[in-house]
Amino acid sequence: MTDTPDADTYALKSATLAEIPAPDLPYEPPLPRHYRPRIGVIGTGGIVSAHLDAYRTAGWTVAALCNRTPAKAEAARALAPDARITTDAQDILTDPGIDVVDITPHPADRLPLIEAALMAGKHVLSQKPFVLDLADGQRLVTLARMRGLKLAVNQNGRWAPHLAWMREAVRAGHIGEVISAHISIHWNHAWITGTPFEQIEDLILSDFGIHWFDFLASITGDRAQGVIATATHAKGQTAAAPLLAQALVRLDHGQASLIFDGATPFGPRDTTTITGTKGTLTSDGRDLGQQTVTLTTAAGRATPALSGTWFNDGFRGAMGALLCAIEDDTEPANGAAENLHSLALAFAAIHSRRMGTEVAIGTATRLKL
Repeated sequence: MTDTPDADTYALKSATLAEIPAPDLPYEPPLPRHYRPRIGVIGTGGIVSAHLDAYRTAGWTVAALCNRTPAKAEAARALAPDARITTDAQDILTDPGIDVVDITPHPADRLPLIEAALMAGKHVLSQKPFVLDLADGQRLVTLARMRGLKLAVNQNGRWAPHLAWMREAVRAGHIGEVISAHISIHWNHAWITGTPFEQIEDLILSDFGIHWFDFLASITGDRAQGVIATATHAKGQTAAAPLLAQALVRLDHGQASLIFDGATPFGPRDTTTITGTKGTLTSDGRDLGQQTVTLTTAAGRATPALSGTWFNDGFRGAMGALLCAIEDDTEPANGAAENLHSLALAFAAIHSRRMGTEVAIGTATRLKL
């Protein structure tokens, strides 16, 4: 007997694996069978074009567009030509022909609009991040349930094909229990220079990173126990907000990491690795829209042929999940109640970055942007 590992083991060499068929998983954006409501959209800023294009391609009717600046609403109508224009959100909230409201303004402005929409009897899709105070979020969740309404969050990254397939693979048990998850994204986020976004102190961890905190929560549930995070300005960057950020998450019997290199002018890359007790999932590509996913188990290696793109399948998925929940009277796959777990993780990371120490999940309940 020897205490020295053999050469192949020590060198981390891998065995040749058989190619096996990929499991058929329900990763594509959900669509209601028959339910076709009239949708009202409040707020027509830059990202709303993705919403409207997704709804148009799905065949859903956008009945009204609201913006305090009429020209912005008129510009958005290019993707919703039958929508009427209004500058007053109450015109949408009091319209008995509108069942569902997509509310897109920034969090502080969005909070009273969500509450007013629920009080008016409308189902709501809220832009992300859902709220800046977990207590406000719980209050809205309770209000929606009391009034028999559905409240969902536009976590559109849930239906990015690679993230959606990996999530469904985890939930179907193909890799057993999750041991670790590591996400590393390298891209150029300098477009925020000169926009209001660069004034958000923790932009990368909040507005951008919330997609991956949400993804992590969707595959690990309530296992996150603590997080320590950092952020810094990149050498040579001109944007006011730090473009580099990272978070280490301590899980119950596991670990996770998120690396956001938002100052990568050349060679963008996006990789994800999820290891489990029975297998490993990997995704790799040059950007968020071009990814190759691999599932490796004892049986071999599977590479699914995925269709679709994050933009705009992700937005069709976010609204589609809400419409399916209304049709079937179930909780939306992107329901606000579950999203509070994602927010708790993100809030803890941001608080950790500001305090310089590990923060227990659930102890940071508010976020000041």
